[in-house]
Amino acid sequence: MIVLVVALLLLGVVLGAVVQIPLPLSLALAAVIGCWLLVFAVRERTGAQRRSR
Repeated sequence: MIVLVVALLLLGVVLGAVVQIPLPLSLALAAVIGCWLLVFAVRERTGAQRRSR
């Protein structure tokens, strides 16, 4: 339960920060984070496939 409270608190802080910066910058940062997550997912998938062989 405490993890959920902390996650919601962090979500509120992040959304509050996004409201304060201009929309184009928010979209650019979202794109960078999305690309980073995509690269991370691909690396994890290829690493798991190599380990299972």
